[in-house]
Amino acid sequence: MAQHTAVPKLSFQYWLDKAVEWGQTTTLESQQDVCLQLPKLQEFLQQIYESLKHMNSTTAVQRFPLIGQLLGRLCWNPFVVGYDESQKTLMWCLCCLYSNEPQNPVELKANSWILSLLCHLLSSSEWGANKVGTGTFISALGYTSADYYSKLVKNIVLSLVTELKGNQFNGLNVQGRVSDDHIHVVSLFCVPLITLPDVTPLLEVLLTYHGGGSQEVLSSEFLEAVNETFLKKKIALSESAILSLWLRHLPSLEKATLHLFERLISTQTSSLEEVACIIKESLLPQAACHPPIFRIVDEIFKNALMETGGTPEVMTIIQVFTQCFVQAHQKDNKQHKFPLKAYFPDHHQHLVIALLKHPFDLPATLWSQHLKYITDMLKAIIDDKSIRSNTDLFESWFLFVHFGEWADIAVEQLLKCEGESADTFLWLLAFYYNPHSDKEQRTQILVEARAVYDRLMMLFSCTTLSITDLQAAASIKTDKRQLCTNHLVRHLLISFLLFSSGGHKIAQEFISHVMFYSKKPNPLMKAGRNFTSLFCFSTLSGNSSSWCQSTVLLLAFIRPVTHEKTHFAVSGTGTLLLIIPSSCRWLE
Repeated sequence: MAQHTAVPKLSFQYWLDKAVEWGQTTTLESQQDVCLQLPKLQEFLQQIYESLKHMNSTTAVQRFPLIGQLLGRLCWNPFVVGYDESQKTLMWCLCCLYSNEPQNPVELKANSWILSLLCHLLSSSEWGANKVGTGTFISALGYTSADYYSKLVKNIVLSLVTELKGNQFNGLNVQGRVSDDHIHVVSLFCVPLITLPDVTPLLEVLLTYHGGGSQEVLSSEFLEAVNETFLKKKIALSESAILSLWLRHLPSLEKATLHLFERLISTQTSSLEEVACIIKESLLPQAACHPPIFRIVDEIFKNALMETGGTPEVMTIIQVFTQCFVQAHQKDNKQHKFPLKAYFPDHHQHLVIALLKHPFDLPATLWSQHLKYITDMLKAIIDDKSIRSNTDLFESWFLFVHFGEWADIAVEQLLKCEGESADTFLWLLAFYYNPHSDKEQRTQILVEARAVYDRLMMLFSCTTLSITDLQAAASIKTDKRQLCTNHLVRHLLISFLLFSSGGHKIAQEFISHVMFYSKKPNPLMKAGRNFTSLFCFSTLSGNSSSWCQSTVLLLAFIRPVTHEKTHFAVSGTGTLLLIIPSSCRWLE
């Protein structure tokens, strides 16, 4: 038996009463009520259709005896017919009630009634026929029906736009021309028309309009509807209009940020360019150039990082978003714009300034020195008992996560140095992957990581390697290795494969073992989300041809050994993004 969506009788009776009420009066209050109820009504109509499409006409009438009254009244309500996809849903519902083989006079009459309603709906649409009477008049003017109504809408919108712009002088409200109440009503009546392209100029003006008082003049329903429609890509608005929307309506900004975050973690991306493209399309990096918006978006990212326990997926999203934000800030041509360090006022400013320096803005010969400078400041913050608290520790780590490209540079430098410098870079990586450990735990992590690093360096110049060599190098004599140590060691191993002379030869065997032991889901997957782990590594500083060879070899090796989605690509900044299933268990 076909399954269908349940439609509560109470809900059906509620909307029937509403349809009767709306049809009996045309007061301003009644029309406002229609506009406010339209999103919920459309959702209800969709439920009705999901039920009707699994029934024949006889069963449908038995299930919903008053369905004809409801649909008939709604079809003649211009607000309902004009809202988003309600017209289409009404047509679908009517088609479900049509009897292909009428058996009696009642069904014949019902079919005739349904056809008349369908004709009415089609004549109300942009592709439909002309109405009797008005069609002759419109033809006499030299227009088709579609052209006439389109020009009519454009003229009305132009009139309202002119009126609203005339009410503002240099962004200030000119008293006595248009009242705030009138603006509120106009915004409310725009709700059903938001998706019409001809109405976009009016939406732009309304979003950038400010009343004479401190209270919001636009209805919250309007602001929510515009934001929702923009997020669904049903309308295109200017950056200034979207900025104004998010500045005046905090819930819309929060929803836009969460929408971006959910899209990023649910979309299978194959390169950092794709991730960056999605982020830039959201307009949030551009809007974040306004400090209040940046602080709110950053706070949401902070909460996500805390809730997920600092997983690499979330850390990568924060890192790429920060890069997009910095690029947008650099392109901002405003004469009086805030310096980048002003966006991180609660952090240690010397550390902020150091992290804001992009690796490729410095000569490669200075990377090691700059990393030591960053590490020394982080150590000082952690060791300073007068200011140290869990909050201070987390904030310093959160700041470092924004600029995670320095962690990638640290891994590359590890393979080129030894002695004290290696200890410095290992400490920085240990802090990056687990800032919350106490001194004893951090010491244990460093001991384990140092042991793996030393064994890898002994193999670094070997031209002949085996997977057994790597397994032996990665092994640690402990009952249970911490998850953060796994992340750190995996980072070291992948870098070793990329940069060592013998790494390319065993890459295929290594990836095969990784995939074979991929059994254990990460914390995000336990929460019901299908994530992939993102591992970013910096390029070879001076040999681009060798780097390209590395990526080509890895591409050839990775794809044949797994049916799971595994990708890598080189980003615009020269960063390699390697995406493998996050359930890798081989290192445990």
